[in-house]
Amino acid sequence: MDKQFGLMEYQQSEGRILISAPRFDFDYFPELGEQLVSMLSASVIEKQWDADIHSWLIDFEGCQLFLKAEHYSESLWLEALSVADSQEELDYLAGLFRRGF
Repeated sequence: MDKQFGLMEYQQSEGRILISAPRFDFDYFPELGEQLVSMLSASVIEKQWDADIHSWLIDFEGCQLFLKAEHYSESLWLEALSVADSQEELDYLAGLFRRGF
């Protein structure tokens, strides 16, 4: 089985995890985003989108994070609302993405 999601970079001090993912465009991202959220056993709290970026507020084990996707660069990342309060969850997620799934 091919691994769809992996770790590109973990910017621990910024509370950001850059994710490698299948190629996507603006219209396809919601399907990909839902798949990722489901694989993480997380839930979507709110969805917002602008001309070139999707920004979803998600809950992962009580920790709120932004899942962001910019389709021009095909960039996908998780970003903590509060870096200090999310360190344990971010470390766990970075390890999960490092192994790939």
